[in-house]
Amino acid sequence: MKDFMMIFIGADYGDIGLSPEEMQVRMGKWFTWHEKMAAQGIVKSGEALTAQVRRISGKERTVTDLPSAEIKELVGGYYVITAKDFDEVQEIAQDFPDYDLGSTVEIREIMVFDQ
Repeated sequence: MKDFMMIFIGADYGDIGLSPEEMQVRMGKWFTWHEKMAAQGIVKSGEALTAQVRRISGKERTVTDLPSAEIKELVGGYYVITAKDFDEVQEIAQDFPDYDLGSTVEIREIMVFDQ
């Protein structure tokens, strides 16, 4: 078994105009999906992320705060899960709650370094 990160990319719920009731329903779908994976013992960690972004770059360590309107792809959260391979993670990702909002799941294998 290997560890993979599922990265969730899509619009901020507030930016696309979801009502508080719609957000509540949406969060219920997320909790159901999380509980399903937790019951299977495959979720190692995961968190939602805010839209606030601060980048530090280059030799001079230039600091830039990016408003959410300037971000082309908002990373809204992630899960680290255990699976056999990419195909298994792809199958797990079929229940991602926000596909209907045009959102994306990016799957990345977590590299393991020998010590």
